Amino acid sequence: MRKLTNDFGNIVADNQNSLSAGVKGPLLMQDYILLEKLAHQNRERIPERTVHAKGSAAYGEMKITADLSAYTKAKVFQKGEVTPLFLRFSTVAGEAGAADAERDVRGFAIKFYTKEGNWDLVGNNTPTFFIRDAYKFPDFIHTQKRDPRTHLRSNNAAWDFWTLCPESLHQVTILMSDRGIPASYRHMHGFGSHTYSFINDKNERFWVKFHFKTMQGIKNLTNEEAANLIAKDRESHQRDLYEAIERKEFPKWKVQLQILAEKDIEKLGFNPFDLTKIWPHKIVPLMDVGEMILNKNVDNYFNEVEQAAFSPSNIVSGIGFSPDKMLQARIFSYPDAQRYRIGTNYHLLPVNRARSEVNTYNVAGAMNFDTYKNGKAYYEPNSYNDSPKEDKSYLEPDLILEGNAQRYKPMDDDFYSQPRALFDLMNEEQKKQLFNNIASSMDGVEEAIINKALNHFEKISPAYADGVKKALNK
Repeated sequence: MRKLTNDFGNIVADNQNSLSAGVKGPLLMQDYILLEKLAHQNRERIPERTVHAKGSAAYGEMKITADLSAYTKAKVFQKGEVTPLFLRFSTVAGEAGAADAERDVRGFAIKFYTKEGNWDLVGNNTPTFFIRDAYKFPDFIHTQKRDPRTHLRSNNAAWDFWTLCPESLHQVTILMSDRGIPASYRHMHGFGSHTYSFINDKNERFWVKFHFKTMQGIKNLTNEEAANLIAKDRESHQRDLYEAIERKEFPKWKVQLQILAEKDIEKLGFNPFDLTKIWPHKIVPLMDVGEMILNKNVDNYFNEVEQAAFSPSNIVSGIGFSPDKMLQARIFSYPDAQRYRIGTNYHLLPVNRARSEVNTYNVAGAMNFDTYKNGKAYYEPNSYNDSPKEDKSYLEPDLILEGNAQRYKPMDDDFYSQPRALFDLMNEEQKKQLFNNIASSMDGVEEAIINKALNHFEKISPAYADGVKKALNK
């Protein structure tokens, strides 16, 4: 029989009865097992993520089948390379107790444990987002969360923001379409969403977008189907993913890339780093480069899913950033959120820890359980050969920037052509769902805000506006 211990290996003689002065008490302060259990329980919940709070995850791997050496020197993208990974799915707006089958964007965050360190690709199940400047992000998220007075979610706040920020119309159209409620995490696509850099061994830069296309097929829920499902099972996506992997029905995604040479950036005709826009496939075709599979469930949800920490700041040689304003801000905000939520040494937790060699001078801070191996020097620069040094061969090529420092309003105010192209691709049934979903989401929205939305829809397409009007009985 295995003996019960406390967290430090001390054997527990009695785990049923607290230590007291006599049968009727009171309790004694020297009952350190009681104090430890109560204190630990008080700390069993770390601060909830402000977004992407409700999540599910699994382990797997990505295999590259195409020769990408002309575009990137990153080992993770060399032909034949198999990289272990951890993929966390999530809803975005809801709290940890939210239902899985709500209408919401889904997070699609991947941690690749590469031979050169961890690479985190933090995306969604949509190729676009609501805003293109992180200056608006806290305010946008406030509209998706609870009113501090009523503590209720507010359709009025959401639509007020969207109608005042028309760059959101593309993403709103996706969210309100038939794809706004995936039937499961296995039956939806994933996207890196942002534009990133690829850098090859000649130090040439390419711009790249990452796509993960489900091989299970797209499946979605209507509002009515989702409501019926939520009434029976609030953890439907978590259950589906876990049970599918336990049955060895391992979900797979086709890995595809869009790659554009740095010199060809003007071909797009708009800012390529605008997160509210896609790169048209006719201009930048999709390339099939590999396959991703999930094949192992976690052993401890809290340790692995809840404490998983992702950040786009985690990149490897051959992959870099872009001038995307949203990406630039996330490079700061994500690791800062993790330091607050989990602690300064969150990178040492097993789910977050790199599987490659790590040499750092960051050796202190709460809960640091790493082995100290820096030799004589605990600082840099230093004069000792046994201590880690910088390697300038890993510097990226110059990124040419120009302009005066100012709070620039984006030059591009075309908020309507890409939503129009998406709307025109929809069949009649999909358009009907779009109209009805928008009408449902406008319950309780002020008339003036509804009229602003209708004016925007009119600019996308008169048929778009007419369809929403009919759904609203206007």
